[in-house]
Amino acid sequence: MKCMRFIFQERFKGLPKKSDFKMVEEELPPLKDGDVLFEALYLSIDPYFRFMCKTLPIGVTMIGTQVARVVESKNKNYKVGDNVVGDFGWRTKTVANPDTVKSPFMPYILPDFGFVPLSAALGVLGVNGNTAWFGFWEILNPKPGETLVVTTAAGAVGSLVVQYGKILGMNFIGFTGSDEKVQWLKEELKIAHVFNYKSTDIEEALKKAAPNGVDCYFDNVGGNMSSIIYKSMNKFGRVSVCGSISSYNEDSEKPNLAPVVQETILIKELKLEGFIVLRWLDRWLQGIQRNLELIKEGKIKFKEDITKGFDKMDETFIGLLKGGNFGKSVVEV
Repeated sequence: MKCMRFIFQERFKGLPKKSDFKMVEEELPPLKDGDVLFEALYLSIDPYFRFMCKTLPIGVTMIGTQVARVVESKNKNYKVGDNVVGDFGWRTKTVANPDTVKSPFMPYILPDFGFVPLSAALGVLGVNGNTAWFGFWEILNPKPGETLVVTTAAGAVGSLVVQYGKILGMNFIGFTGSDEKVQWLKEELKIAHVFNYKSTDIEEALKKAAPNGVDCYFDNVGGNMSSIIYKSMNKFGRVSVCGSISSYNEDSEKPNLAPVVQETILIKELKLEGFIVLRWLDRWLQGIQRNLELIKEGKIKFKEDITKGFDKMDETFIGLLKGGNFGKSVVEV
C-alpha cells in the first residue's frame, strides 16, 4: 500500500519556492491493533505554515491538517466511513493509532454538517473558524456600536470577523488586497467601508470611515499598516493579534522595519493580546457548532478557494503567500 507525501526539503529564504519541497512515494505499513488507515479528501493551506517552518526539521513531512476518511480500522473508536480532521501533514494516506498521535489534537470525528461541504472543516468549521470566533469574542470583548477594523478582511479568518461585527451591531472597516476582494466584501457581505490597502492611503481611509476613532482591531498583518491603525485607535482600544503575514517572508538578516509604536500604545493605553487558537482546545467543538448554527441561520457566509490535485500543494501554498487566494485555501485530492 503506497501513498504520496511532500517533504520539507530546504529552509525558506524569503518567499518559498517549489524546490523547497519534494513529492515522494512512501510504502505504508500494515495496520496493527489500534491503527486506522486515513485517506485524505481535502488538505488545508494556511499562512502560518510559513512561520512554523522556521523550526521544522529538514526532511520531514510538510505540516498541515486535512479532512480524511477512514477506509480501514482496527480501532474501536473509528469506523470505516467516518470523516475526521487530522494533523497528518501533506500526505494522501496515513496509517496511525489516533490514541498515540503526537500533535496538538488527536484526529476528531466530524459531526453532520448537513448541506455544508466537508471542506469547510478546514476553514469556517475548523481552525480558521475557531481562530475568528475565539479571537474576536474572547480577546476583543467587543460591544455594539463600537468601531472594528479588520485586516485581510476577505480571508478565511478576517471575513468571519467582519460578519461577527455586523451581527453584533458594530461599525466595521475592512482592508484587503485587491479590487475584486473589495467588491466581494461590499456586495456579498454588505461591508460599506472596505479598502484595497495596495491602492489606498490607510491613514486617510481611517479618517473617512472612522472619524470617531477605532475601538477594536483584529490584526492579521502586523507591520507598517498596523502601526498606522494603532494611531487611529481610541483610548483603551483593544487589539487581537492573530497574525503577522507582512513579515512572514522577510529575510531574517534584513528584517522589515516598522515605526515605533510603544508611545502610541502607552498614551492611548491600548491592550494588545496575541493568541494561538489551541488555547481553546477544550472548547473546540463549541466554536465549530456555533459557526455551523450561524451558517444554517444565514447569518454568515464563507468562501473557499479550492485547487484540485495533490501535486498542486506546493504551488498553492506559494500562491497563498503572494495573496493569490480568495477565501479559504484548500487542496482537493
